[in-house]
Amino acid sequence: MTKKEEMVIARYEHGGERFEILVRPKEAMDLRNGKSVSLSDVVISDTIYKDIKKGLKASPSSLKKVFGTTDFEEVARQIILKGEIPLTAEQRKEILENKRKQVIDYIARNAIDPKTNLPIPRTRIEMAMEQAKVQIDPNKDVEGQALQIVKEIAKVIPIKIAKALIEIKVDPKYSSKVKSQLHNLGEVKKTNWLGDGTLVAEIEIPAGAQQEVIDKLNSLTKGEVEVKIVLVK
Repeated sequence: MTKKEEMVIARYEHGGERFEILVRPKEAMDLRNGKSVSLSDVVISDTIYKDIKKGLKASPSSLKKVFGTTDFEEVARQIILKGEIPLTAEQRKEILENKRKQVIDYIARNAIDPKTNLPIPRTRIEMAMEQAKVQIDPNKDVEGQALQIVKEIAKVIPIKIAKALIEIKVDPKYSSKVKSQLHNLGEVKKTNWLGDGTLVAEIEIPAGAQQEVIDKLNSLTKGEVEVKIVLVK
């Protein structure tokens, strides 16, 4: 039996119609955030309501009107993805902290100091967010929030989202190994093989990930790689 405190009413309103289902809040938020969660682990019952407290079920015609289907799984998924999911104070705190870390990770990986073209330390980003009194929204996606937050903290520190184009030259001993991993490091712009088997390539990466990519290349080649930052834009 699911404890009362472990279930909440997920609600979606559209076109003058209201739809409600009982869900487990943590699993519902995990599903909304793109994690691999079975719908059966999220919903408490297989009924779509108009008003759960009054025991009123949603009519098939209203489901068809708003969702284009009466299929329970499809409707329930849309309610969870688009609707409101109430959270306990503890759940909200945990979700906010996780979303905050994800936003900071995104900014640290994608942003640079435009004065130096160098990545900005996470601690500096966190401090700037505090100074700018940034608020994290648990229901908004990471990238969208991060881009807005960069605009806000740009009033406090020099910062911008940018891409870096890097050129790498790999010793023949490791060239094939690195070639197979290039697509995991960034967007491959150019590759060229020299007569002795040396690999020369250009890849575009998030500007804040420069050191991360260089470290991975050094790990793949035991340090036998030349890396040059060609352009930051």
